[in-house]
Amino acid sequence: MKVREVIAFRNYFEDFLNGQPQKVQDKIFKIIEAIETLERVPSNYLKAMTGTDGLYEARIQLGSNIWRVFCFFDGDRLVILLNGFQKKTQKTPKKEIDRALRLMAEYYEQKRSK
Repeated sequence: MKVREVIAFRNYFEDFLNGQPQKVQDKIFKIIEAIETLERVPSNYLKAMTGTDGLYEARIQLGSNIWRVFCFFDGDRLVILLNGFQKKTQKTPKKEIDRALRLMAEYYEQKRSK
């Protein structure tokens, strides 16, 4: 049973997803399913980004490769997926975080103007 709904904002997540190998796509869908169905999502799947206002990263690992998908909560039951990227360094690149924050602001701006 779903405890929350996960949707993508615009086509940023879809563009990222379509550029990934099938195995990675399958793993990403497993993580999204966990976010939708688990009351308490483990932090190795979903982690709050420190120093941001409500930004989270969904964490995907396959072998030694790591991917991240940024998302945030709109209320209690709705998770909005933003951009994703393959992580190649220990620290999440600032430009990726900045892009996600910009997309999050864009989402709220669009929501306000409706």
